[in-house]
Amino acid sequence: MSRIELHAAHRDELETIENLMQFYVYDFSEWLPLKLGEQGLFNIQPKPGYWQQPATRPFLIRVDGELAGFVTVDDDIHVADAEFNIGYFFVSRRFRGQGVAKFVVSALLSRLPGQWQIFHIDANQPARLFWAHVIPALTQGEFTTHQLAVSGYPCTLYRFERPPQSPPAHRS
Repeated sequence: MSRIELHAAHRDELETIENLMQFYVYDFSEWLPLKLGEQGLFNIQPKPGYWQQPATRPFLIRVDGELAGFVTVDDDIHVADAEFNIGYFFVSRRFRGQGVAKFVVSALLSRLPGQWQIFHIDANQPARLFWAHVIPALTQGEFTTHQLAVSGYPCTLYRFERPPQSPPAHRS
């Protein structure tokens, strides 16, 4: 059984996340018309000031100590009253289908209780299947779905609340 770790990225690790963004964008180029630049790299421009925004929380994912991906949580909200949004989520292909992504989502929800939204573009079939399986499991079926366009692309958005976890009962 693999040891999966999710740790908050430090400012000096943001370059690692930006490097991994090349792979994230490469994957997305299957569903969106993203073009390679003349130097053979995707032109990645995170939203202005994204890393400096107080609500942006970057995390690195490791499996057995090996870098396996990243995820960001932000406040780029598309439905009323939501507090948290998964901005970017990337797991390296070698680690997909092994429960890494589900572990990461579960860990994020435990660390950040509150009102969540998670969305995916509808053209991304792997994301559609993943979220349709994981959201009901992690929310005990207590969620709503919304259809909306984000940047002109049809998306499915999940909305739910993650209550704070109660501390375990003390045994004497």
